[in-house]
Amino acid sequence: MNATARRTAGVKMTLRVCRVTTHGTVTDDDGTVNATQRSKATAVDLEEMRETVLALLNPDGSPAVPEPADPEAATLTELLRGHLQMLAPEVEAAVGTLPDSIARYCALACIGEARDKLRTQPVPRPGGSVAYARRLARVLHALCEHHERMCGRPG
Repeated sequence: MNATARRTAGVKMTLRVCRVTTHGTVTDDDGTVNATQRSKATAVDLEEMRETVLALLNPDGSPAVPEPADPEAATLTELLRGHLQMLAPEVEAAVGTLPDSIARYCALACIGEARDKLRTQPVPRPGGSVAYARRLARVLHALCEHHERMCGRPG
């Protein structure tokens, strides 16, 4: 999309999603994605986040579900990263309204853990991408729990 292209109603940004080698060669083109602005009331969809977590972990947080293939793990990883990037600031804003308490400090620690996980990358070895996705899933699950407790509404 160029700067003079017509805008679609409700679309705030259009992204071209592709994989590029270090030499600039496009190896995989997933097309365009339109990003729309969501209202504050619907910005966090805990149900969708939990469905993504369940693709990698059992409800109790154990990784006993079948291991996804690498392409599926890559897709799940990007979803998890996006969910974490959206949810961490929401939980942080909710924590800011709480008095000093154990719950507040636990939520702050979880936010720090989420940010640490977002800064790291999967280990380049067999199963490394799945293990990384599962680490992201565990911290997302914990953030969902904190969000629910602080905002008083289930996802």
